[in-house]
Amino acid sequence: MTEETVKDLEKANTEKAKEEKVEEPETFAKSGKKSKKHIEEVKAEEERQARKLERKAEEANVKPKGTAPVTRPKIERRGKKYQEMAKLIEKGKTYTLKDAIDLAIKTNPTKFDASLEIHARLGVDPRQADQNIRTTIVLPNGNGKSVRVAVFAPLDVCKTAKAAGADIAEDEEFLKRLEKGNIDFDVLISTPQYMPKLGKFARLLGPKGLMPNPKAGTVTMDVEKAVKESKAGKVEYRVDKQSIVHIGVGKLSFGTNKLLENANTFFDSLKAQKPASLKGSYVKSVFVSTTMGPSIAVENLYN
Repeated sequence: MTEETVKDLEKANTEKAKEEKVEEPETFAKSGKKSKKHIEEVKAEEERQARKLERKAEEANVKPKGTAPVTRPKIERRGKKYQEMAKLIEKGKTYTLKDAIDLAIKTNPTKFDASLEIHARLGVDPRQADQNIRTTIVLPNGNGKSVRVAVFAPLDVCKTAKAAGADIAEDEEFLKRLEKGNIDFDVLISTPQYMPKLGKFARLLGPKGLMPNPKAGTVTMDVEKAVKESKAGKVEYRVDKQSIVHIGVGKLSFGTNKLLENANTFFDSLKAQKPASLKGSYVKSVFVSTTMGPSIAVENLYN
């Protein structure tokens, strides 16, 4: 037998042995990542993810039925009267303060006696303590609103406050009102020594802006003066998180001259509040509007 014949027989026997060899059963661990249960769960999750990707691919290829929704311009979503009034305002033009007030009165779309509002965007950062603008002013012609003033102070001070025009002036009885949740006032004035007693009502008064504050002039020893100022049209303004100051300076029935006087008083006060640490422009833009009317850009003269 030749050498080549021997090699061929050995090769044939090897192949036959491989064919006849019985596959050994796969072994699994009792628990853990190599357990049969875990391996099956992994395979099932892989199959689920594969089906998910296939569905996404199919959805991406499917074109949406119908036409895409058309978003109308904001002005078209307003009322007809508002749209008519807005046409009287020239786009891109800035008006003098007097002209803006005249135009605001003319473009008022409501039947009631609306307020004139001023919205001033500032270049401050409200997160900085020295740039968090907040103060009060007394408008020379009032703001046209009837203000209900409450005073929480000792009994002798309450008598003076009542004489000055306070609607509510009480001592311990006032705390009973707050415990019942009765808030029938717009301004709350207190003396410094009585402020600790109001501490437990901070969650009730704070969100409504009624908590007395020294910056607002509602924590004072001169309660009589504070009551008279509040009744005469004292208003508070402060910068919001977007660095904008909003304030109402009177009713349209006041007429242009009185509204202009109130507006100038506000701008003089705002200019006086300019932080010393501020770099760049202080007042970036100013707009006036009525309660429900279109806004009018005002020339920026208060940098």
